[in-house]
Amino acid sequence: MIAKISNGKDIAGLIRYLFDTKKARDHTDPHSVASWDGFAPDPGRTDDFDATKKLLVADLNLHVKQARRLGRAPEKYVWHCSIRAAESDRLLSDEEWADIARRVVAAPGIAPDGDPDGCRWVAVRHAPDHIHIAATKVRGDLSTARHWNDYLTADRELAAIEKQYGLFRVVRGDRTAAKRPTRAEQEKARRSGHEKPARERLRATVRTAVAAASSVEEFVHLLSHIDGVLVEVVYFPSGDVRGYKVASEDTTTADHEPVWFSGYELSPDLSFPKIQKRLENIDPQPAGQPGRRRPNPWRQATAATERIPHHLDQTDDEASQAHLAAFGEALDALPLLASQALRPQLREAATAFERATRSRIRAEHHHARALRGAVRAMVREPAPKDGAILAMFLDAAILVVIAAARWHQLRHHDQQVAAAHQSLLHLQAAYDQAAAAPLAALAQRQPPQQAMERQIRRLRQVVPEHVEQVIEDPAFAALTVALAQAEAAGHDPERLLQQVADQRALDDADSPARVLTWRIQRLSARSAPSARAREAAQARSTTRVGIAAQRPDAPEHTAAAAPAPQPSQARRR
Repeated sequence: MIAKISNGKDIAGLIRYLFDTKKARDHTDPHSVASWDGFAPDPGRTDDFDATKKLLVADLNLHVKQARRLGRAPEKYVWHCSIRAAESDRLLSDEEWADIARRVVAAPGIAPDGDPDGCRWVAVRHAPDHIHIAATKVRGDLSTARHWNDYLTADRELAAIEKQYGLFRVVRGDRTAAKRPTRAEQEKARRSGHEKPARERLRATVRTAVAAASSVEEFVHLLSHIDGVLVEVVYFPSGDVRGYKVASEDTTTADHEPVWFSGYELSPDLSFPKIQKRLENIDPQPAGQPGRRRPNPWRQATAATERIPHHLDQTDDEASQAHLAAFGEALDALPLLASQALRPQLREAATAFERATRSRIRAEHHHARALRGAVRAMVREPAPKDGAILAMFLDAAILVVIAAARWHQLRHHDQQVAAAHQSLLHLQAAYDQAAAAPLAALAQRQPPQQAMERQIRRLRQVVPEHVEQVIEDPAFAALTVALAQAEAAGHDPERLLQQVADQRALDDADSPARVLTWRIQRLSARSAPSARAREAAQARSTTRVGIAAQRPDAPEHTAAAAPAPQPSQARRR
């Protein structure tokens, strides 16, 4: 159920509208379902409509007139609340609507339960799916009703009503969402031929600039050089930046003045102080040293992204919120780096996930410095020619979005959960498209049958419960190539397989071979351990097992190493 609350100063006009059937043709059978005392005049159930309407208005206005004589009545003394059921909800009876009305006026303090001095009100039903509550805000003791945060308190009551009555559960927010475009902004966008209003287009533009910038100065510079965007920067007397506002060149007022939006008006996390704080928490990327290869920022970003589900499983909510915000910036940057064919899905994924990057939990941005630094380095590098590196990042990103949905769900962040699910659909589509060509290229280098049989034997040892599904997977040939390449580079294929299996549960994977392929490729990109290092690691493992076996309370089977933390939730893919 959705409530809309407004305040006014004409109760007679509101009552006239609620019972009208001539001008408002969608009003059918208007009548009262409840009132402050249960005996209020009902113009919808009488032959003399005008006279009964005047009686009702007079009764509602009684305390207002008395308070006016004492100079106590507020100017806007009318409280108007409309409550609408969802299209999928069953048809509620008048008695059920009456109960809902009483609970809604009680929750914000308009007419508390058992209070004889509560405000006077009437609930009118003039359509099957909604009611209107009209109340005057002067109490019986002639004081003005205290109804602070009336929308929030009424909305919480409606959430309880939905659960009790078995109605559709509306996704509710925590007041951290970006402001929605007004109807006038939407109409203006349609008239000018734009799919989205200027507010939404500018929000996406600013978020992309933040994702690409590594300092406040660079952020301002990037904004100032974007076509179609007007930027006005406000400075302190010292010359430091104080704030900014942006406008779209194609959006003006009747006086041909630009329609400006401050960062906060675009989104709570785009205010200048918050942008400044985020840009201060970026790890500088190491400069290349003679004789050493510069770290690949894509692989650094992928590694940092793969660790986010583990961070979300910890108890530090401020750190978790920071990782989600940094991951949102990574999604904002992806359309700049991907091929033209992938950009639409990636933009939609970033736009949807934007809502999941904010909550009432304050982000401690220094926790996500590494990912932010890697993303900025990615932006400064040429677009990757190897599509596999993008597919690997998207593979990790999908698990982050799934983990984010779970994290928000545990904290009852309904809007953020819905945003993560919506983002997942677009990210999955982009991943499927990005992975197709690299997998096909790998499969073309399929090893001989003898080598494939050797990989199958390894799979039977490491993941025996999934081996048949992996072998029948269309990506199996690509997996065998990845394992062969890792072995040729000096890695132990069985150890790699075990690491991958520990990182990602395969029970619900739609393509387990694809999951294994990308992770083996990423792990095998690291330098293979030397023979001496492998022998030392084996010796340490044997020693630990031996010591554990000598303990009197040791279990019969002791693992040599604990598995890596698994994501909170898996996704079929």
